[in-house]
Formats: sequence, structure tokens, C-alpha cells
Amino acid sequence: MSRAITRDELFRELDLDNSIQNDGVYFSPQVLKTIDFKNKYQEQIRGCFDMNHETFTALSLPTQIRLSSNYRIRVAYRHNAPYHVELEDGHYVLYKGKEYLDEVTFIEKPQWYDRRTSDGVLMKTIAQEVGKTKLTVAYSNECALKDKGLDCKFCNINATKRNFADLQGIEWKTAEQIAETYQAAYTEGYRAMTITGGFIPERREVDYYIDVAEAIHDAIDADDFGITACIGAPQDLDIIDKYKEAGYTGISSNMEIWDANIFKAICPGKEQVCGGRQNWINALKHEVEVFGKGNVRSFFVAGIEPKSSLLDGLEYLASIGVVPIPLHWIPNPGSELEGHRAPTPEWFLDLDLKAYSILKQHGFTHRDLFASANVENSIFDYLFDLDGDHLDNERHNSDTIQFKTDASVAV
Repeated sequence: MSRAITRDELFRELDLDNSIQNDGVYFSPQVLKTIDFKNKYQEQIRGCFDMNHETFTALSLPTQIRLSSNYRIRVAYRHNAPYHVELEDGHYVLYKGKEYLDEVTFIEKPQWYDRRTSDGVLMKTIAQEVGKTKLTVAYSNECALKDKGLDCKFCNINATKRNFADLQGIEWKTAEQIAETYQAAYTEGYRAMTITGGFIPERREVDYYIDVAEAIHDAIDADDFGITACIGAPQDLDIIDKYKEAGYTGISSNMEIWDANIFKAICPGKEQVCGGRQNWINALKHEVEVFGKGNVRSFFVAGIEPKSSLLDGLEYLASIGVVPIPLHWIPNPGSELEGHRAPTPEWFLDLDLKAYSILKQHGFTHRDLFASANVENSIFDYLFDLDGDHLDNERHNSDTIQFKTDASVAV
């Protein structure tokens, strides 16, 4: 099904991606019932967040739709979305209203999704694929900040647990379960894992992460895999060294917001429990000292603060060796900002291109993006590929876009 596309066609697909994230995509129950989740395709597992526009529990939803070019778009379900997928003559087709857009497929599930750990837990509830060679584990599907009334305003982790934990069998993960799952995924070509989750007490967090790293290294007798720890900024920055000593190859502390006053308002727990905004910056600086440039990442929830302040933050963090990545904000169900509207698709596309320009100007490569961020087949992956900076991994490259020209990105 895959077809080669031009640079201009890629940019139209980037715009379509942002539009679907903003406006959502609809699947009727009749269409959802025809998607072979049992044997072939991945279903959404809400291990940490529900990234749809509304809570939908009646049937399984696909994780992504794959356009005919191989471009992947994350499914963000909304019942009244202008975009919708229909089944016609045995083929799935994406429409906007009555306008035909493309024939689409879904993302195949790996074999390890249907395997169980030695204590009987389905591995797809332990880790979820985030690309052809990467997976993410949300060890905890709740955040302790809720007990203090200090949840980040955009976050719906606790609502997601309430709606999906029992429905999908999602619980706290043990180090042994994570190691067994990664070992199974490794045999199928997966080479990177991120460990993340909601806030837990700092000392308990580092001890848990060390246990996980030790279990993984005991299970996988090789040196061609990586583990990234996604952590809150510790009050004692020396704790960061312990993650490196335990065997983590990358680390992440997600600031989410750059503007100082908006950070306080939107991320009250990060401000009050983790030493404040400056401590997050100090932690990222120390993480670069310990792990090196290109092995440290910070995500931002793009669309809440002004673009100018966000770009200032991306520029500053890139200048000190952090890979800063803006993520497209969807006002998720169950968050304090549910019902709000994100900026326009054009706003996001402009931000994406400016953010990519910042990465390039500071010498970051596709490898740096891969090593630090638990994303793959993202907008930034496609832009690196367009510039000819490809990852050297056969499994990853089997799902990349082929271009008709070698024109680079003009930013």
C-alpha cells in the first residue's frame, strides 16, 4: 500500500495530522466492530493517559491510522468529528465530511502483546508500542499530586485510571514484569524503552527505577538497547547520578510549560512539590552533565502558553544540550482543561517547523531524538527523514516514508 510522496505532499499530511488532533476522528460502532483487534491490530491501552477528545469505553479504538504514504496519525476520537473512517469494499477510507482523503490501515500489534508475564499478566498492559522499535511503560497509572489538589491542569491520568484501569486490567507494574516484557519485545526487534508514570515520593521513585534497570539488565544479555527514565525534578540533584549508575541510557524531566507564571498556574504540583520552575531547569542542566547532550529530553504541552514564550524555552533548553519537544495539546477528558480549545492546525504546523529548526541549529540529529524521546514516527521523525537523516535500524526503516525528491526542509 505504501507510496512515495513529494515534500509538498508531506507538508499536507503534517497539516492533516494537526487538524485531526485538533478536531478528532470518528469511527462508528459498526466500523469498529470490523477492525481485527484480536488477531491483527493494536487497540488503545490507556496505561497512563486517555489521549482522545472524549471518554469512550464501549468498544476498542485503534491507536493510529496509517495513510497510504506510511504516515501515522494518532487516533483522537470524537463522536462528532468532521474526520471519519468508513469501510468500503473491504478497505478503510478516511473522509472529511463527504471529501475522500485517503485509503488507510491501522497499526499491527507485535506478537508480544498477546503474551503473558510469568505471573499471568498480559504484556500489552505492561508496555505499549510507540513506534516500530520503541515502547513505553507507565509503571504507575495514577499521580499522588491529586491528594494535595495539585494536579497539572492539562493532565487526566487519575481520571484515566478511574475509567480504564479495571476495564483494561491495568495495575502497578513490578520490575520483573517490566523486564520480562522488554525481553519479549527485544526478541522482536525493539531496542528502546521509556519508564514513566505519575508522581510518587522521590526516594521511593529512585529505588523503584533502580530495581527496574537491574531486572532488565539481568534479563537482556546485550548492549544494543536503551532505557530512558522519565522522572520529576529531584530536590537533591545528586539523585540523577544514580539513574546513570543503574544503567539508564537516557533521562527526561518534562517541564510542560516554560512561562514562569503560567507554569505556576498550570503545574502547581511541579512548582510546589519539586522545588519550583528553576529547580526543573537546574535538574535538566545536571542531567545533561551526567547523560550527555542528546540523551536528555523535556516535553512541552504546546498550545497553552504563547508561542513566543514556548519557543524561548525550546531555544534555551536546546542551547544547554536538552532535546526539547513540543507535543500537540488535546484538552483531554477528565482534565481541568477539558472543553477548552487548542490553537489552530496552522499554529501547530508553524510551531513544529520552528521547533525543528531549533533542533537542527543546535546540532541535534535523528539519533538524538530517538535516544531521548518516547516517540517514533512523529512529525519530527518525518522532518529528519525528509532531510536525509535516517535512523540506522531495519525495523524502523520498514515503516518510514519514501520521498520522490531529496529536497530538504525549508524553515
